[in-house]
Amino acid sequence: MSRFGHIKVGILGIIVSLIAIYFIVVQINVERFISALITADYRFLIPCMIFLLLGLFTRAMRWQVLLSHQLPFKRAFSIMNVAYLVNGILPMRIGEVARIYLTTRIKQPIPVMQTASTIVVERLLDLLAVVVMMLLALTVAPVPQELQVAGAVGASLAIVGFVVLIILAKNRSFTERFITSLAERIPILKRLRIDKFAKDFFDGLMPIIDLRALSQAIFWTVISWTLSIIAGYILMFAFFDTGNWAATMLYIAAAAFAIAVPAVPGNIGTYEASILLALSALGYAQSDTTIAFAIAVHAVNVFVHAATGVVGFMQEGISLSQLKTGVRQMQQPSTRQT
Repeated sequence: MSRFGHIKVGILGIIVSLIAIYFIVVQINVERFISALITADYRFLIPCMIFLLLGLFTRAMRWQVLLSHQLPFKRAFSIMNVAYLVNGILPMRIGEVARIYLTTRIKQPIPVMQTASTIVVERLLDLLAVVVMMLLALTVAPVPQELQVAGAVGASLAIVGFVVLIILAKNRSFTERFITSLAERIPILKRLRIDKFAKDFFDGLMPIIDLRALSQAIFWTVISWTLSIIAGYILMFAFFDTGNWAATMLYIAAAAFAIAVPAVPGNIGTYEASILLALSALGYAQSDTTIAFAIAVHAVNVFVHAATGVVGFMQEGISLSQLKTGVRQMQQPSTRQT
């Protein structure tokens, strides 16, 4: 995307976030809101954060499987945490690009497109998991139409995406020959070495046609989201008298879709608004307690990602400015890894 394109998306994100923030602010009674924050039982934050941290460990395990164990767990964990932190402070999901860059800095660098393909598979697995959570919530309560539409679209994209990737991976030789032939006929594609990029991309797709590797990736996906649900359920007790599994699955699914919407760094406003929408569908009043809870959910997640991300930066021995410089250089055709 061009610089002008980034600016346009950034402006759109700011508008979306401001609308969401306005939607929340107009409902707040400052005195009752502060009271809800003060009277919350913050003892539940500790077990909540422990389960969120465990979820990061299992997500690193999944990524390690998709990378065919080319990264030791410690590096997979630290690089992934850096990416999550960067996603929280920079727009446009730049953290994923940062993750790709950091894998080119290891002792035996992983090709850019190979890492990119593992991230694509990750996103498809996560999308399917979110849709499953919505379906489970739907069995006990009505789901807002907005989330039903998002779930239907998400499920369709995930299924179609997986089918396409599996077909391409299973017919790798034919696809690679076709791309090589195309590159021979179109000079610009040959100069860009699209055939090399295609080979690396297919290398990253190999786990999805390996039954054992795919089973492991699915297993870690299930464990990761289960840990997230447990963490979210525990956090409900800090603000409400009881927890609700259906509400937990629904608000986590809603927040996951909100993250996909172009917004200011950290998805401020849209994240909280999505949680309020989900909870209101299950009969939770749009009260100051509910708003305080939505903000707390976001804050806890930001804190965990910030803490682990900072440690990740130290383990990788790189600063944010160095990372931004490296990402820009990687995005330039002349300096990309070949």
